[in-house]
Amino acid sequence: MSWLILAVAVCTEVAWALSLKWATDIGTWAAGSVPIVLSFATMGMLALAMRGLPAGTAYSVWSGLGAVGVILGGMVLFGDRVSLAQAGFMALTVIGVVGTKLLSPH
Repeated sequence: MSWLILAVAVCTEVAWALSLKWATDIGTWAAGSVPIVLSFATMGMLALAMRGLPAGTAYSVWSGLGAVGVILGGMVLFGDRVSLAQAGFMALTVIGVVGTKLLSPH
């Protein structure tokens, strides 16, 4: 169950980071409140996931997949460009996360 909660926390982290750019593009108080709400949600879920997972494992998976998700989301939603080298390092990040999951005792 902790891994599922962590997966939701990663998705919320990606939404949070992308909402920062979206909110600046919109420029309203209502839009500015979205990242604030999402930041509390993602931190709460990360903390909940850490109840059943080691802190280092949970945080490394959350931050690594969050970073890759934000890059991919930026490409889709905002037309951000990624070089081949960046894509390679993103793949290494995902490989590291998969290895962390596979070798985790939980």
